[in-house]
Amino acid sequence: MNAELKSNWVALKTIVYREARRFLRIWPQTLLPPAITMVLYFVIFGNLIGSQIGDMHGFTYMQYIVPGLIMMSVITNSYSNVVSSFFSAKFQHSIEELMVSPVSPHTILIGFVMGGVLRGLGVAVIVSVLSLFFTNLQVHNLAITLVVIVCTSAVFALGGFLNAVFARNFDDISIIPAFVLTPLTYLGGVFYSIDMLGPFWKTLSLANPILHMVNAFRYGILGVSDIDISVAISLMLVTALILYTVCVRLLISGRGMRS
Repeated sequence: MNAELKSNWVALKTIVYREARRFLRIWPQTLLPPAITMVLYFVIFGNLIGSQIGDMHGFTYMQYIVPGLIMMSVITNSYSNVVSSFFSAKFQHSIEELMVSPVSPHTILIGFVMGGVLRGLGVAVIVSVLSLFFTNLQVHNLAITLVVIVCTSAVFALGGFLNAVFARNFDDISIIPAFVLTPLTYLGGVFYSIDMLGPFWKTLSLANPILHMVNAFRYGILGVSDIDISVAISLMLVTALILYTVCVRLLISGRGMRS
């Protein structure tokens, strides 16, 4: 292993360790709130409302919405971990020291993204365990489940990085989650099947990328989906590649690196 490769490997491990340690150290703020929120969703939507709705695609309403709720927590936490961490690094000017060091922009980006993915997966495990207290779940296809959840985490971690690059203050990092992610998530088939919609709204819903992610994950867990799984996975991979390319170019140019 040459010196450059070794230094980048050490830098990657350091960034990932720091990111994981960061959200684990403040777990009451990073891991506990999504767990409490999901329990409330399980109780209100699953038990109370679900008993009035009945079965969907051969599953109880609770079973049907659990994959969507897990994906909702993954999206929110992967995104928020990177956007808050990288913007804090900008605000404290520590990112400038990292960028002038002999560390590749790819290493910096992958390190932050892996931190977001780890938090997303950690929350997914917590929510999945909690869901077992309310319903029974069996994984239909483990490979698809893992691919979808990792790809989704990576996409939104990259999105969080992009938001942090262009954010000028702490208010800017809350705009996208509040006005983009939340509406798209609630309209992304988490609580319903698009088969319940009319032709126009069903077609319009297909333009929502989160719909494809939620349904792909639901297929991995339950074996049912409203969309083509191959299209959904291809969409996630292409989106991740485009976002990665944009983020690396921003790091190389140094654009937006000062708060």
